[in-house]
Amino acid sequence: QVQLAESGGGLVQAGGSLRLSCAASGRTFSTYALGWFRQAPGKGRTFVAAINWSANRIYYVDFSVKGRFTISRDNANNTVTLQMTSLKPEDTAVYYCGAVPQASYDYSKISEYIYWGQGTQVTVSS
Repeated sequence: QVQLAESGGGLVQAGGSLRLSCAASGRTFSTYALGWFRQAPGKGRTFVAAINWSANRIYYVDFSVKGRFTISRDNANNTVTLQMTSLKPEDTAVYYCGAVPQASYDYSKISEYIYWGQGTQVTVSS
């Protein structure tokens, strides 16, 4: 069992930055990769970024966030962080942290995720 709790969301102007954190607990935390998904109003939950335990598998959705978002992991403190810079209004969404088995082939596939946090709202004003 893994419990996840996101924090760090808020309201920011376009061009600004936010740092999201996901605190994880549970004895089997090290067997999971962690990912960030987001869900904009009226849309489905979509993949943003993911990182495995040793940080040798790191993925970003595509050019829309790569270069602006950075995912990192602190295993000593059981946290994963999503640093977001140069934020755009289209980044507005609820951001969710999820846990996927490290052996999963595709960290971007939502059906692979087993545990989820409650989400944190990010709003970017123009």
